[in-house]
Amino acid sequence: MTQTIQVENIKCGGCMSSIKSALLKIENVTEVSVNQDTETVIINGTASRIALVKALSGLGYPERGNNDLLKKAKSYVSCAVGKMSN
Repeated sequence: MTQTIQVENIKCGGCMSSIKSALLKIENVTEVSVNQDTETVIINGTASRIALVKALSGLGYPERGNNDLLKKAKSYVSCAVGKMSN
């Protein structure tokens, strides 16, 4: 099953790396791709949409329309972690 989630705050490859790494740790997620230009995350697997949205929001990449200052700040931290892991 493929799910597409539009998020906010994707700024660079570090963000994309953090998103992929975190989502691939979720049970029943088999593949993750991230499009920086459209801020779209495509997930293959049978994980629940609720779990995926919650994980993304926790990283600072909330579903489009649910952004706030705290999530923006979290996204900068996730971005930096993603850059260091590359």
